[in-house]
Amino acid sequence: MASSSSMVFKLDGNVYPAGHFYVTMNIAEPSKAYFLSVDTGSDLTWLECAASNGACERCNKGPHPHYQPGPPSYKVVPCTDPLCDTLHQDLGTTKQCTELFQCDYTLTYAYGSSIGVLMADKFSLPMAKSPTDHPDLAIGCGHDQGENAGKVVTVDGILGLGPSSVSLVSQLKNHNIITNNVIGHCFSTKGGGYLFFGKENVPSSDVTWAPMAPRTPRNPSFYSPGQATLHLDTKSIVTKPMEVIFDTGSTYTYLPTDLHAHLVAALKATLSKSLKEVHDPSRLQPCWKRPGGFKSLDDLKKEFKSVMFLKFHNGATMMIPPENYLVITGQGNACFGILGMRTNMFIIGDITMQDHLFIYDNEQGRLAWYPAQCDKKPSSKSAINSRM
Repeated sequence: MASSSSMVFKLDGNVYPAGHFYVTMNIAEPSKAYFLSVDTGSDLTWLECAASNGACERCNKGPHPHYQPGPPSYKVVPCTDPLCDTLHQDLGTTKQCTELFQCDYTLTYAYGSSIGVLMADKFSLPMAKSPTDHPDLAIGCGHDQGENAGKVVTVDGILGLGPSSVSLVSQLKNHNIITNNVIGHCFSTKGGGYLFFGKENVPSSDVTWAPMAPRTPRNPSFYSPGQATLHLDTKSIVTKPMEVIFDTGSTYTYLPTDLHAHLVAALKATLSKSLKEVHDPSRLQPCWKRPGGFKSLDDLKKEFKSVMFLKFHNGATMMIPPENYLVITGQGNACFGILGMRTNMFIIGDITMQDHLFIYDNEQGRLAWYPAQCDKKPSSKSAINSRM
C-alpha cells in the first residue's frame, strides 16, 4: 500500500454549546458516516455499537444509527491476537480471555465508562496519494455505556488520538499508510476547525517546540509538555510547578480546587464594578453580566483585560487571553471556563486551545502550539504557512 505524507479533515462543533469538536469518519463497507469526538486523551477509536440483533440496550441516541458490524468488511479481533495484548497494556488492564474469539475491554473516563469488543473494519480516508485505499483498522464496538446510557448525544463515538500504539494515527503509521505519526489540530472560536495527520502541514520554522514528558502510570495516555507555574498578569497563582496535560476530550480547562479558588479571587480583583456576578443555566461559575450583555469576543476583551500564562520548566510559555478562558452563554453572560476539580494536574481543554495550532510529533517526542487562524482548512503546506 502506498504511503501518504498527510491527510486533512474538517472539524465541526464548538466549546459552547456543543461541548466538543468532532470529525466525520466513513467506516465499514459500504461506508457509513459517523461523528467522532476528537480526543487526545483517549487511545482507542470506538463507536457506540449495536449487537447482532440490531439493538444496543445500554447506548445513547446519537446523530446516526448505531454502528453494526457486519459482512463483508468487519472482523472480530480474537483475545489471543497481539493487538488485544497491546490494547490492554495501553489501558493498564489485564485481559480476561473468557471468550477466546473476542477481545473485550473496558474504557474508564471521568464521566463514566464504556464496555466493548475490539473489531477491525474498513476506513475511507482522505489520502493524497492513495484515494482508493480503504485500510482495515482496529476500532472499538462499545455496546455498554453503563450509567450514562439513554441520553441524546451529538456524536457517535470517540476518535482516539493518544500516544499509544492502538491509536488511529499509530495504526496508520504501522500500516505504512502515512509516513509520520504527527497530529495537528486547530479549533476556531467561531466553531469548527481542522485536524491533520502527517508532517506536511507542520511549519519548518517559527515554531517553538517543547519535549513530551515521559508517560507514567499516573499519566499513561496523555500528552504533556511537562511542569509549569501559572500566572495571572504579574501575580503568581501556582508557584510550585504542576504537571500540564493536553486533553481535547475535555471541553473546559481544569486545575486543583484550592488553586482554582485562588485564581478566581485574583481574577475578580481585576474586574470593573460595572460587572455583576450572576447565576447562569450553563452551570459554569462564576459568571458575569454587563449592561447590554456580552455579544462578541470584542465585548469580552473590553471588560476582561487579564492574561493568564503558563511558564514551563523548559522555557516555553503558553499565553491564555480572555477568549481562551471565558465563554459567552446563551444568556449573554461571560462565564469562567476554567474549573476546579480533584486533580493534581493542570488539564488544558478545548477552550484554552482555541485559535491555536497544536502539534503532537510522536516521531520526535515533541509538542508545539502557536496562534493560528483556525476557521479555514489548509489544503497545502503553503496555505498554513501563509497565515503565520
